[in-house]
Formats: sequence, structure tokens, C-alpha cells
Amino acid sequence: MTPDPTHDLRGPQLDALAPDAIDRLPVGVIQVDGAGTVHVYNRAESAFSGRAPERVIGRNFFRDVAPCTRLPHFYGRFREGVRRGRLDATFSFVYGFDPRPMKVRVSLCRAAAADRYWIVTEPVEALEPGHRREAVQAAVSQRVRAEPVDPRLCEQEPIHVPGAIQPHAVLLAADAASLAVVACSANVRDALDRDPLGRPLDAVLGGALAGEIRDALADGPADPGRMLRRRVVLPAAGGMPFEVVAHRNGGRILVELELAPSDPDDFRTASPRDVEIAVARLRGADTLEAAAAVAARETRALTGFDCVLVYRFDADWNGAAIAEDKDPAWTRELLGLHFPASDIPAQARALYTRAKSRFVIDRDYVPVPLVAAPADTVPVDLTFAQARSLSPIHLEYQRNLGVNGSMSVSILVGGALWGLMIGHHRTPHYVPPETRSAATVVADAFAMRVHELEGVRLWREQQEHLAIESELVRALARSDDFVGALTTGPRTLLSLFGATGAATVSAQAVRVLGTTPPAEAVLAIAEWLRATLPPERTSYATAEFSAAHPPSAPYGDCAGGLLAAFVDADRRNLLLWFRPEVPSTVTWGGDPRKPVLAGSGPAVLLPRRSFERWVEERRGVSEPFAPWQVAIAEALAQAVEGVVLRQRRKIAELTGLLADKERLLVQKDLLTREIDHRVKNSLQIVSAFLQMQRRQVADPAAKAAFAETAARVMSVARVHDSLYQAESVEEVDLGQTIENLCADLAGMAGQGQAVELEAEPGLMVPYRKAVALSLIATELVTNALKYAFAEAGGRVAVSVAGVPEGRVRLSVCDDGRGLPEGWAELPAEGTGLGMKLVRAMLDQINARIEVENRPGACFTVTA
Repeated sequence: MTPDPTHDLRGPQLDALAPDAIDRLPVGVIQVDGAGTVHVYNRAESAFSGRAPERVIGRNFFRDVAPCTRLPHFYGRFREGVRRGRLDATFSFVYGFDPRPMKVRVSLCRAAAADRYWIVTEPVEALEPGHRREAVQAAVSQRVRAEPVDPRLCEQEPIHVPGAIQPHAVLLAADAASLAVVACSANVRDALDRDPLGRPLDAVLGGALAGEIRDALADGPADPGRMLRRRVVLPAAGGMPFEVVAHRNGGRILVELELAPSDPDDFRTASPRDVEIAVARLRGADTLEAAAAVAARETRALTGFDCVLVYRFDADWNGAAIAEDKDPAWTRELLGLHFPASDIPAQARALYTRAKSRFVIDRDYVPVPLVAAPADTVPVDLTFAQARSLSPIHLEYQRNLGVNGSMSVSILVGGALWGLMIGHHRTPHYVPPETRSAATVVADAFAMRVHELEGVRLWREQQEHLAIESELVRALARSDDFVGALTTGPRTLLSLFGATGAATVSAQAVRVLGTTPPAEAVLAIAEWLRATLPPERTSYATAEFSAAHPPSAPYGDCAGGLLAAFVDADRRNLLLWFRPEVPSTVTWGGDPRKPVLAGSGPAVLLPRRSFERWVEERRGVSEPFAPWQVAIAEALAQAVEGVVLRQRRKIAELTGLLADKERLLVQKDLLTREIDHRVKNSLQIVSAFLQMQRRQVADPAAKAAFAETAARVMSVARVHDSLYQAESVEEVDLGQTIENLCADLAGMAGQGQAVELEAEPGLMVPYRKAVALSLIATELVTNALKYAFAEAGGRVAVSVAGVPEGRVRLSVCDDGRGLPEGWAELPAEGTGLGMKLVRAMLDQINARIEVENRPGACFTVTA
């Protein structure tokens, strides 16, 4: 468009024109008072802006009609001229009209009437929107299906090198070594009176300012993003102050120049006292919720945004608005809504972590491209540039949200991105540099308060769990059974981590506490963990166990979440904690899916258009296990490992002792058998000697004595013979022993005498009892053979049987003449030694004897 000569119109010329003549002028003409209220709005301005005069007159031009002009560049010049009483300024300005932005030439001058001022707007050229923005707008018209977003689509956009800045600032990029300017923004003449490319900084900014920049940033290493701030007056701006911010990023020094307010009263400028009050109120908040509410309220009071949100990230980088302070007329409700991680993709979060604040004055701004020297082909990294141009996708997101001016200030807790302090304004909104710094200070103060509150809460919770863990470790130290130590007593595994179920797995044995899956399901989980976790992993934690292990889905009511820790390297022993799923609804700010473009192009992803409440029901998810809880579980498992190793050492020791004992028992058995064998042989020899001696004597009494003694010796020999042949060296088969003994005694019987035996097989008795019963049987059988029969002979019946209570019954009965009346008081036949021996043996084994005539004598011993 070719400029019209009418651009030279000044106040006196306009004052001389009648209203209809002003209305016929080809340039926009507005008359306002010192407060900015519109009194004249001609036809050309109406056509240019699309607003009818009757909708504009009586309203404030800078606040209500064209809030994009409420900048130091426009409104600041106007207010400074009004204060001085000499308003006469001409400058270029860009209206970001959609879809065709317009660059105009603006003239400000006084009118003849008191407290009246003219604003003349002359269009210079219609600007083409940038390629990226055009692509986004074209894509909006052909929006297609909604699908879950692949985060990589968002993360592909190089937002740190957009190649442009916002138009309220001017940018210079200089080589850090030479300080020669290698790139600048295309609007550089808004601040400087010469082309800076190729010139040193001191020739562009003056020696004093360039020297400060050199001393602070150029000499030696500088932290990326470290800022140098100064306020200076540049000749090209007609004496108005500029805010200069310089920082170093790699091999370049970036200098941003932004026209600053001449008077703090022209814009909402925060004072140090305002910041002190806000920080004090934050210090007084005793809960996270209260601190977030204070932070939102105080930040909005400082910055003047329509709405300020405290936005918190979760572990998956989804966000939620946890506090909000807003103008009552702001109808959009965001408090309590959740937003998917794709709304703020990974590379944007990385920028928020490095560069803490970002302000957008006007969503519809026209980006100012960067111009580089011919030899410089490396894109300028604008990570730390305050006026960095934003992604067109993000700007479209703001449009869909109904937001024009905006703010995002990082909340960094412990050096990690915890959340954002977000400001929204329905119209363009300028925030002075001092206020931006104040908002950053309040966000930092809030982050420190979060760190304190969360630290205290976490410390108390951890101390409680550490105390429980200490009790369990003390129980482990006193026990060789780790399962018993962890599952009995006032403190158990179930006392940890807010779990509703716990279990131990030791080899294939399962012990459960509380509400858990059945034992066989716990064993299956243990096998799955052994097969799934890599060898170096000793623990596992998830709040969505059903999704990770579908066979456990039926147990969501008790095992929605799982924390497990292996005890030993071979993974035979395992500790587990279970949490139930917590069915819940998540209220998203719109469908968390995004519309995705089919095909490719400069804008492959579109921001969501709807932010209405979108409710999602979530199941199969428990309360998550915190990292410190996982650490305590691992530490407890290590303590258990000591008990397991101690158990293994004890088992190995006992196994060794048992093997030694078994070896000694075998040796003892062999030795005992050998002794029994030798004792039997020796006793047989003695018995044989006695028989030989009996045959050599003529006295019948002596013969009988030798025979009786030989029989007694032989009875003991038979017991040792049975011991030698038995499997056990402690017990004797009594039936076999008495059988052998009766065979020996039958050989001593006379003509017509017989000894018969009825014995219960396998009747095992201790050695001591076997010897006593054998001697008793010998005496009773011998007496029967000697005294029971006349010359015709007879029969002696011997029986051995078991009776209740582990006792045995030995009976020796004959069919002879029986016992005489009052036999117990009669003098004994012979020496009487036999019956004395019987009574001694009875006392030795605590046995009793019963005697009766049937009519023959019958002796029954119960032992």
C-alpha cells in the first residue's frame, strides 16, 4: 500500500476539520481524553477495525477497544506525552488482526480542546501470517478424527529455535568471543538507529553497557541462562527507557531490548513491598492447599490476570489445576480439571525447567523473524530468551481455551519441575518487567513452601515407617525364622506402606497377612516376577498391577497395586505388599485425546478445541507406592537376607552335625554288634565250660547246680545273639530270643519232657527288659523241668505276647502235679536261688508275677 500524504496530519489540522470532514479522511482518526476514553472514532478507523463508532465512543481505547495497544510502545508513549504536556510521537505498530495482520503508522498529538488528544492510524502494509501459523489455521478447517496422542508428535517441534521473537522486544545475538553481532530481529530499528549486523556491541549499545555485558558474560565460563539486567536510555527511542536483558547460551550472547514504562503508575508494577507481603502470606499457609490458594491469589493481585492457576504435574506428567483465583466474570471453570501430558509435551517441560518464565502479551502477535549475517548459518537458540516466539500450536491452544494474554512461571521443587503458575487473560495483557520478576519470586517462594510442607509431611511419614522397620529388624535379629519374625507380633509386614495385604514367599511356602490373592496366585506372581525382572532388579512397584499382570486382574479388589522385594540373589525368598484398586473418576478439561491430522505437513498435530468437562472412570489403579517406600522395602529385604544367610549357615552346621552323628551311630552300631557277638561267644564258652564241669562231677546236687548256672549264662548269651542279629542295637526281638532259649532248655530236659513255645513275632523290647525276662523264663522253665513231673514226664508251655500300654506278657505253664497248698510259706526245694533271682529281675523291670494251678503250675509275668 502506498502511503497517502495525509499521514502528515497534525493536531492543528485535525482541530480545524468539521466532524463530517474527519469522517471522510482516508486514515483512521480517534480522539481520546487523557484517561483514554474515546470521543471521536471516524469511518476509516471503523472500517479498519471492524467496530462501529457507536460501540466504541465512551469506552476506554487502551483497555476496552484495543487492549493490544496497552504497551509502553503505544500507551506508555501516550501517557508520557500527556504528563509532559507535549504529545508528539510517530511510530510503527502491528495489529495482529486475524487472518491478515496489519502494519500501521501511528501518530499521537495534542488536540486544541482541553484534555483531548488525537490518534492517527495509517495502514502501511498487510502482513502475511507466518508459514507455521498458516499451516495451523488451514489444518483447523480440515480437522479429522480424535485419537490418543503419540507424545513423540508433540516432541518433534523445535520450540527452542523458532527463528522469531514476540514484537514487543528487539533481539541481538553476538559472538561470545568477539562480541560482534551475528543476528538480530527484523524490528531492530524500533530500538536502534543503525543496522547492527557485523558491528561490535559497543558500537551498537555504547561502551559502558557493552563493557558490563563483556565483564558479566563474555570473559570466562558463564552459567547458561544467567541474566544481566539493566535499564538504559537509547537515542532512537526519543529518551524513553529500555529494559536490557543479556544472557549467554553456548558461544553466543543474546541481548533483548524492551521499551519499559516511564512511570510505574501507567501499568500495574509490583513493588518490593508487594512481594514481601505475598511471601509472608505464603509462609503463613500451613497446608499445601492453603499455600496454593495464597500463591494464586497473590500472583493475580500482582499481575492483574483475569485468572491465575496453580497447575501441578503428576508422575505421568498429566496436569491438574489445584488452586485458582479469577475475575468473577471469567466463566471458564478449570479448578479440579485434569489435563493430559500431551498438552505440555516433553520438550516444553524441558524448557520450563531451564527457563523459568514465559509471558505472552497478545496471542495474535505477528512473530518478528531473526535476520542473520550471511556467514552465520547456525540457528539462534532462544531457550532463555524472554521474548521467544511461541509454538503456533500452543497459540492455537490458547485460542481454543479463550485465552489471549498469558503467563507461565515454573514451580521447581528440589530442582525438579513440580508445576506451573499459569496466568490467563481474555484480552491482550502486558505485564511490566518488574512485575514479571515479582511473579517469579512468588512462584519460587511457593516452591520453597511446598518443599517445606511436603518435606515435613514426608519426614513424619518416613519416620513412622522407619520406626516400624526398626522393630521388624530387631525381631529379625532375635530370630532364625524370618517369616515368623515378619508375620507375628504387634508389628508385621502389614504395618508398612498403608498396605491392606502382605505376604512372604520362602521357596514354595507362602504366608499371607490381611487381604491378598490366594496362596497359589501369590506363588504365580512370584514366578512371574522372577521371570520378568532383570537380574539386577531387586524390587518392583506399580499402581496398575492388573495391567502389568493380567492373570491378577480378578484380584483388583485386593491387588490393584503391588510392591515386591527379593531377599536373596537366587530369588527364592520374596516380600510382597498389596494395595486395592481405588475406583475413581478423573475430570479432564475436555477429551484427553487430540485431533490428529492425516498425512504429514508442517503442523501434524492440532491442539484440542474443547475444554468442557470430560469425565473418565478409572479402575485397576491403586494409590501409588512412593520411591522412599520402595527404598525401605529394599532395605528390609536386605536385613532379611542376613537372617536367611544365618538360617542357611545354621542348617549347614546342623546338617554337618547330623551327618557326624549318623556316622558315629553307624560306628556305634557296628561296635555294639561286635561287642554283642563277642559277649555271646564268651558266654557260650562259659556255658560250655560249665557243662563240661557238670559232666565231670558225680554229686547230683553239684551236677544240677552246674546245669542251672549254664542255663542262666546261656539265657544272657541268647539276648546278645538277638541284639547282634537285630536291625537295632537298642531293642531285642523277645519272641525270637525266648524261642532260641527254649530250644537250648529243651536239650536239658529229661526222658518224656518237652518244652513248647508260642511267641508273637516282631515283639521288640529294650535290651534291659529282654535280659530280665530271659533269666526269668530260664528259671521258671528249669524249675518246671526239675520239680513239676513224676517219672512219667510232661510238657512245659511257654508263651510271649504283647498287651496294652506297650507291655508284654510271659507265661510258663506245665501240666505237672501243681503247687502244694501253702507253697509260698513252705521251705524251697533245693537252694531257693532260682526264685530269688526271679524276684530280683521282677523288681529290676517293675514287673509283676501271678501264680495259679490249672491243675499244673502256671506263672504269668507282665512287664
